[in-house]
Amino acid sequence: MSRELHAGESVGLEQRDRLIFAMDVPETDQARALAEQLGDAVGFYKLGLELMMADGYFELIDWLTSRDKRVFADLKFFDIPATVAGAVRRLAKRGVTFATVHGNQGIMEAAAAAKGDVKILAVTALTSLDRGDLDDLGFQCDIGELVLSRAKRALESGCDGVVASGLELPALRKTLDRRLLVVTPGIRPVDNRPVEDQKRVVTVERAFTDGADCIVVGRPIRDAADPRAAAEGIQEMIAGVLG
Repeated sequence: MSRELHAGESVGLEQRDRLIFAMDVPETDQARALAEQLGDAVGFYKLGLELMMADGYFELIDWLTSRDKRVFADLKFFDIPATVAGAVRRLAKRGVTFATVHGNQGIMEAAAAAKGDVKILAVTALTSLDRGDLDDLGFQCDIGELVLSRAKRALESGCDGVVASGLELPALRKTLDRRLLVVTPGIRPVDNRPVEDQKRVVTVERAFTDGADCIVVGRPIRDAADPRAAAEGIQEMIAGVLG
C-alpha cells in the first residue's frame, strides 16, 4: 500500500523550509539587510502588512524568490469574493509559496479557485486572541471549537491549509485530513510567556511533535544579539524533532 503524502511533502518543503521567519520590519531595505545577514540559516520568509505599506514590497518578493527563497505573503485577504480572487490571481504571478485569507466560505472558495500554484492558508483564530477577546468579538464557542470549525470549512472550500496556534494542533491532526497544511505562529524557542501581543504560544519541539508543517518565528530571531545564530539554533531544534 502506498504511503499517504504528507502536506509538507506535497509542497516540496525541505526540512530547513519548516522554519518561516516573520520579517516584521518597517522598511524593505531593512528586510534585505536582515535577509543577507541570515543567509542560508533561513530559506522561507513571511512578509506581512507592515512591509506591504512600505515602498518596494513586490520588488522584495522578487528579490527573495530570485535568491531561491520561499515567500509567505501574509496579507489576510478579506473582501468581497471577486476582489479577493483578483488579488490572489495577481499575487500568484509573483512566485510566492503561501498566502493567507481571512473570511467566510465564499471568500475562501474564491481564493482557492484563483490560487494557481500558491497554497492558500485560511486564518483560524489569531494567536493574539484569548477567551476574553473572543467574547468581545461575539464568539461564544470555545477557541478550539472555533479553530476546528474554520479549518473544516477551509478544507471544504479548497484551501490548502490553515494558520493555527500550536495549542490547537493535536485536535486538528486528530480530526482533519493529514493533507491539510498547518502553519503555526506564536513559537518561542523556550517555554515562557513573555508580556507581548502573542497570547497562545508553544515551543518549537511541541509544535512539530503535535503535527505542525511549518512554524513562524519572529522576535526571537529578529531581536537576538546574533539573528543568524538564533535561526541556526532553531533549525537545530527542528532537526532534533524531525530527524
